[in-house]
Amino acid sequence: MEAASWDTVGELVKWLDRNDANSQETVRLLRILKIQEEAGEVAEAVHGAMGSNPRKGASHTWADVESELCDVILTAMVALATLTPDAEKAFRRHLAHVADRSLN
Repeated sequence: MEAASWDTVGELVKWLDRNDANSQETVRLLRILKIQEEAGEVAEAVHGAMGSNPRKGASHTWADVESELCDVILTAMVALATLTPDAEKAFRRHLAHVADRSLN
């Protein structure tokens, strides 16, 4: 992820914070739970793209799946930035760990 992406996420977190009356603890919890909601939308889009629901038919496209996956990524970035002031560093450290474990 490029730094500009994290800057944008930081701005989104500030915007969300300004418009949320919940306690900080509740905000953190709700932003983490939002990831599951978005993942469910990915599953719905996959079912729609594959036409697996006879009642709905082909209700989605693979472009819809891509969009929903992006929502999952963005939502996770927002949740991470809500948990730690240096989300970019936390993500880079974790990515390096996974890459080292998997690719070496």
